[in-house]
Formats: sequence, C-alpha cells, structure tokens
Amino acid sequence: MDLINSLKIAAAGLRAQSSRMRVISENLANADSTARTINEEPYRRQITTFVSELDRNIGVNIVRPGRTVEDKSAFGSRYEPGHPAADDKGYVQTPNVNPLIETMDMRQAQRSYEANLNLITSTRRMLMRTIDILRA
Repeated sequence: MDLINSLKIAAAGLRAQSSRMRVISENLANADSTARTINEEPYRRQITTFVSELDRNIGVNIVRPGRTVEDKSAFGSRYEPGHPAADDKGYVQTPNVNPLIETMDMRQAQRSYEANLNLITSTRRMLMRTIDILRA
C-alpha cells in the first residue's frame, strides 16, 4: 500500500535528521573546548553526510545517514598564556566550530524533521479516514 510506504520513507527521513541533530549537538557542546597539551589538536567539527539507498521492500530510494566526516577548515586561536596547550607566544588553538553555523544547521535539520513528522501525521489521518469509510 502506498500510504504505508510513505510512512516508511518519512521515518527514514526522521532517522537521518535525528542523526544530523546529534552530530550538531556534539559540535556545539565542544565549541569552547581546547586541547589539553600543546601537541594535541582541539576538537574538530564533524559533518553528517547522507546517502540515498534503495529499499528493496518498498521499491524506492530512501535517505539514510552516511559517514560522519571531519571539517578540514583551520582552527581558531585565542590568547591564553597560562593554558597548558598555549604555544610560546601564548596562543591556544580553538575548535573550528562556529556556533552560528551550527545553530543554522540545527534549524534546518529541525525543519526537515518537522516536515517528515507532518507527513507521517497526514498519512496517519488519511489511513484512519480510509478505515472509517470501509467500516461504514
């Protein structure tokens, strides 16, 4: 039944966006962290990828979370001469996480999640109406 398949597709979208929100949350949680020693790197921003995969049971492509990759952009720096990870000039490397970008990514993931949730709600309503018609 096509309505059941649409529920499966929307559920795949929910799982993908949930995974994306988890990675964004990790990025935000580590945005202010630094390395513990001078030889360590600070936290490196993670980026979620998505993969289109054929679901043979329903015969359509669905989205699923792919690999989580590291953002290779440069680290920031902050002047903290007393920090154990400070270089000889007193600068500490900071993560390459921009809270503004993470917030916007989170908002986009949230909207996509809500769209999939609305699709599930609408499909459920249509199924209930169909059952009501068949009962009459």
